[in-house]
Amino acid sequence: MRKKKFLKIGIVLYPTFGGSGVVATELGKELARKGHEIHFITYSRPVRLSELRENIFFHEVSVSEYPLFDHTPYEQVLTSKLVDVVKYEQLDLLHVHYAIPHASAAYMAQQILKSQFIDIPFITTLHGTDITLVGKDPSFEPVITFSINNSNAVTTVSESLRQATYEHFKITNKIRVIPNFICTEHYNLPNNDKYKKRYAPNGEFIITHISNFRKVKRVEDVLAIFKELKKRVPCRLLFVGDGPDRIKLERNCRTSCERNDVLFLGHLESTREVLNISDLFILPSETESFGLAALEALASRVPVITTNAGGLPEVVDHNVNGFLSEVGDIEDMTKNALKLLENSVLLETFRKNAYKKAQKFDIQNVLPIYEKLYFDTCCSMSCS
Repeated sequence: MRKKKFLKIGIVLYPTFGGSGVVATELGKELARKGHEIHFITYSRPVRLSELRENIFFHEVSVSEYPLFDHTPYEQVLTSKLVDVVKYEQLDLLHVHYAIPHASAAYMAQQILKSQFIDIPFITTLHGTDITLVGKDPSFEPVITFSINNSNAVTTVSESLRQATYEHFKITNKIRVIPNFICTEHYNLPNNDKYKKRYAPNGEFIITHISNFRKVKRVEDVLAIFKELKKRVPCRLLFVGDGPDRIKLERNCRTSCERNDVLFLGHLESTREVLNISDLFILPSETESFGLAALEALASRVPVITTNAGGLPEVVDHNVNGFLSEVGDIEDMTKNALKLLENSVLLETFRKNAYKKAQKFDIQNVLPIYEKLYFDTCCSMSCS
């Protein structure tokens, strides 16, 4: 079969504010700009897909209530949708993000289509939660193992996650590392002193944290670090995002902080404007499969104070564009933050280094790797 110049690709994702959904959506948008036809398949419009563009289509997985089930069988509904979209849109490839339930649904769809003499390969990208989930509920292990081993190709977003996958599962399939990415051009925003003065009217340093406020993000550590910094330097703290630990954190702030010292901005479709006015980014996570928020901070020329956990050391270079500490070591993270906030020359050096590191993860460097994998995977199936 002659190699196609452009492919029709179905991208299956969670459409929420999480890093996997953001990466999957931005990947699809960049592929569409290059001429590939992209079909997003999920239960609601992805948050980063504000409008449909040329070569981009959205297929909603409509979930109905079934009187016989306590919980809607989403995996089966998704499988049927995949069969329908592949067949009638004549897709060349499926790229699913997360093993459960996307990879298992893709496998079922693949087998159904095979019985109808339609061959469709699927690539699974692991983002982290699908691997750590087994630690909380081992009953998922057989499905995750089967889905990974029966994918036509498998990728992870970091070397750390690749190793963890091999350690936790009996994987016989090859796993490739293709890191998360950003478009560095999007972070080259002009200085906006007027916007910064809204949050720091007296020239205070702006400290920022962005996450989904889950327990693993250790948001209480962010507040503890900020309180210590406040004793030495004038600063304000901006929390961006939402999640289960936000309410408790807000209550804590109301009783232990000055009213205007800590602000909660909630979910933002774009965090670039906030990062553009930030001086330091704090991410004291217990673990991160990659650390997309840290990479976005680096692209905004904001040094990162974070932990030596998961894939974070692959993104943040210690004592170059940020600092790495052990999980829970608030004292060390505070000390490292003060090194930068109390030394303007060092802070500026770290800012420049941050952007240099981010450029290595630019979409223009990562996209060709995905494209090659797509074509190779399609060729392997057609030749087998």
